[in-house]
Amino acid sequence: MSEVFTGNFTQQEPLPEASIAAAEVVLRHGRLHRYNVAEGEVSETARLEEDFAASTGAAYALAVASGGYALGCALRACGVVPGEPVLTNAFTLAPVPGAIAGVGAVPVFVGVTEALVIDMDDLAKKLESARVLLLSHMRGHICDMDALMALCDAAGVTVIEDCAHTMGARWNGTPTGRFGKMGCFSTQTYKHINAGEGGLLISDDAEAMARAVLLSGSYMLYDHHRAAPPAEVFAGLRYDVPNISGRMDNLRAAILRPQLKALTRQAGRWNDRYTRLARGLADVPGLTLPVRCAKEQFVASSFQFLLLDWAAPDVIAVVDGCAARGVALKWFGAAEPAGFTSRYDSWRYADTPPLPATDRILAGLLDMRLPLTFSLEDCALIARIIRDVVMQVRGTP
Repeated sequence: MSEVFTGNFTQQEPLPEASIAAAEVVLRHGRLHRYNVAEGEVSETARLEEDFAASTGAAYALAVASGGYALGCALRACGVVPGEPVLTNAFTLAPVPGAIAGVGAVPVFVGVTEALVIDMDDLAKKLESARVLLLSHMRGHICDMDALMALCDAAGVTVIEDCAHTMGARWNGTPTGRFGKMGCFSTQTYKHINAGEGGLLISDDAEAMARAVLLSGSYMLYDHHRAAPPAEVFAGLRYDVPNISGRMDNLRAAILRPQLKALTRQAGRWNDRYTRLARGLADVPGLTLPVRCAKEQFVASSFQFLLLDWAAPDVIAVVDGCAARGVALKWFGAAEPAGFTSRYDSWRYADTPPLPATDRILAGLLDMRLPLTFSLEDCALIARIIRDVVMQVRGTP
């Protein structure tokens, strides 16, 4: 009889008791707004910013309402204006080009490789067309950041990193978000720390971060921030930068701070599950696992594999066959977007020419959430089911 998986791909772990206790303190005193503090009190949001700056080694950090807001805020803080082209990965999720369009700019998509990272050759060809790259570390895959920064620095292109899927990850020992001018993170439920929604920005650039603080809705209360530039940096900006409110509240910050302390341990648990899956699928005929560089210290909260050059009906048969046995796969090659899954030609507000090499990758790309509610034995079972279905569809004995 065929094995069936009965777990839930969207069920995250419960919040830790320390988060629940911290949330209760905030709920009992009722000071949820980040600037609503008692005499001598430091808000939970300001403390989270300090904690996150320290954990990444950044000079400054800002907590905001969502990861998408962090992206748009960073673009504005870096001076992106309406009508301006902004480079970004063709393999990403809708909030990334959405943030570009949200500031009135124009997404220009750069191709993807079989390693599911930005295509450096395509990037090199397009660098002269823009002055900003919004780089997405999509699904936790980190490109050669040394090579990318060398290309962008030589071309005078500012890099903003979308680190929604790489909190706690590093390239050659340096945390993601620390290569570009600004790094943007998400604390949405399916990310590495969970507040339901929320986002974080980091930077070493005092003026860019001062702009971000003002944009986020600090009014003239920027002195309440403890991981922000000094007051004199705000003096020349505070009358000119618009308030586009997107603050994080103290309840979310209280929930997040204990989780941030546990991030390294949680990252190890995710990677144990990724490794178990990868081992189970390492030698399946017709199935390709993305190659990961030894310099990439990733945090694998999701899992991807490729069925390169398969006919669409066969890929659909794999998705359907796995679903019938309890394994939920998302396909990036579908003609129509579904749920959270879409691709560069789904976003019709961007007039994008075809990217044939990227189309080939996306046509065979399957994606799966990897919640920590799965045990290692669960991951071994999932790998056996995928292996079995792939081999059946391919007709491999």
